Amino acid sequence: MNRIQTRFESLWSRCGGGRAQDTYQELAQYYEGPGRYYHTLYHVRRCLRDLDWGRARIPDVDAVELALWCHDVIYVPGASDNEARSAQWFLGRADGQIAEADRIAAMILDTTHMRVPSDPAGCFTVDIDLATLGSHNARFRRNAKLLRAERPDLDDTAYDKAERKYLSRLLTRPRLYHTDLFHDRYEAVARRNLALRLAQPAPG
Repeated sequence: MNRIQTRFESLWSRCGGGRAQDTYQELAQYYEGPGRYYHTLYHVRRCLRDLDWGRARIPDVDAVELALWCHDVIYVPGASDNEARSAQWFLGRADGQIAEADRIAAMILDTTHMRVPSDPAGCFTVDIDLATLGSHNARFRRNAKLLRAERPDLDDTAYDKAERKYLSRLLTRPRLYHTDLFHDRYEAVARRNLALRLAQPAPG
């Protein structure tokens, strides 16, 4: 058993969930599925590093961690209900045994990034999910290539248009990060990365 599996199983059991090993195996199978390049267990591990960095200031840290583990477990390229299906997957595996499972499912839904979470723990969940936008530029560009690889159904022009629309919407927000902790750490670099990406010419 590797360290990341041990961490999940410990968290799952600590929160009251049953069949921790089976749950991890199913979750890992989803994240390691074909066609995934960005939405993988590597992304989850990156999220956990940011969680651990801010752990002392994150409320309900176990709930936030569970939401992060499960927020991309279902990922169908281009689908609008990935987060909703991921939340339902979590609720099905929680099986009424995990306290505040509905709240954690709502935090998974918050990772659509379409609204400001009403729950402070949800604000940390979405900020951690978007922390990668504040990576150094080489990693930001590498992540962009991985995300592009997940959409072979779109040609370069269509993908560029969709990406610009999404990134522009983020950039027009007063704040990319809802919490002061992640705003102070990532906001300036993330805005610079987004601006540089949007300044690039459209393909062909």
